Amino acid sequence: MERKSRPQFKNVDELKELAERYFRSCEAVQAVDEDGAPVYDKNGVPVMAVPERPLTVTGLALALGFTSRLALLEYGGKKSCMEIITRSLSKIEEYAEGKLFDKGQYSGAKFFLANNFKGWSDKPCDDNSDTMEKLDAVLNELSSAMTKGG
Repeated sequence: MERKSRPQFKNVDELKELAERYFRSCEAVQAVDEDGAPVYDKNGVPVMAVPERPLTVTGLALALGFTSRLALLEYGGKKSCMEIITRSLSKIEEYAEGKLFDKGQYSGAKFFLANNFKGWSDKPCDDNSDTMEKLDAVLNELSSAMTKGG
């Protein structure tokens, strides 16, 4: 039997700080020159000293002290902790959703969303096909009955 992961935070404030620290660690850092002025390339695009790191569920889990992504997702802690975790997961989901609009990042973002967040699928939603077929059959029967009876 696998032991459940125990997170490293002791209270809600510490959990919030660990989550915020994780998100800050993923932010890009713009390069600066010796005078502290931001550096830009010849096209005016900021030069990054540290590139942006992708936001991931596993990264968040490790930053919060869980042993795995699944341990974080299965965590059943206090309601106040779950609110922070849910909001943090939503931030990661929003990041990945934004990548759907980046050229060349679509497939990876689609896979990530479909496999980590409920409500996302890489298959077309076909839930209504049976309903529509049944409705068509009923309407055809009604039409036939009306034609015969009229």
